[in-house]
Amino acid sequence: MANRNKGARARSRKRRPSKTGARQGEGARQSPSTQTPPRGERARARGRSSPPRAGSLLTDRLAVGERPRAPWHPLPLSELLILIGAIGAVVGLLRRESGLTLMLVGLGAVLIGTVEVTLREHLSGYRSQTVILTLLPVIALYTVVELIVRPPAAVSLVLLVLAAVIALVLFKRLRARFLQARRERTFAAKR
Repeated sequence: MANRNKGARARSRKRRPSKTGARQGEGARQSPSTQTPPRGERARARGRSSPPRAGSLLTDRLAVGERPRAPWHPLPLSELLILIGAIGAVVGLLRRESGLTLMLVGLGAVLIGTVEVTLREHLSGYRSQTVILTLLPVIALYTVVELIVRPPAAVSLVLLVLAAVIALVLFKRLRARFLQARRERTFAAKR
């Protein structure tokens, strides 16, 4: 078997002694008391655990409190609906012509599950889902009108402006509703 990396030399991952350690004596290592422990170990040594960094999987800086539970709490119905809908959409997509109905039903199931979760989080003040909840009905309305009615270009442009106005009104109302729910949630958490 031929050696692929015959000419290239790999870089060693072994930690090399610092220049000061090399000057003190060849092969001399630093004593454990002079080595600085890694960042997480220093915090634990002081008796505190290091806080999770922003943007890590452990924190959600936009959320307040615990995630709201569904009325059917022990059963993850929305998540199952999203999973089954995604599987149905992929199978329908792979079947091409014969799977169009399955794909549309799968996408509908994903949409219903997603809307339920986002609406529950938004209305409880847990996390703002204003943009998603604003755009979904506007896109649905615009798409249905364009696909079913097929208006001329001038009417389509007017419809686009109307959709933008509807989106603006929806955004303002949904944002106000979220801020009110967020105030109630933070007030209840302080008690």
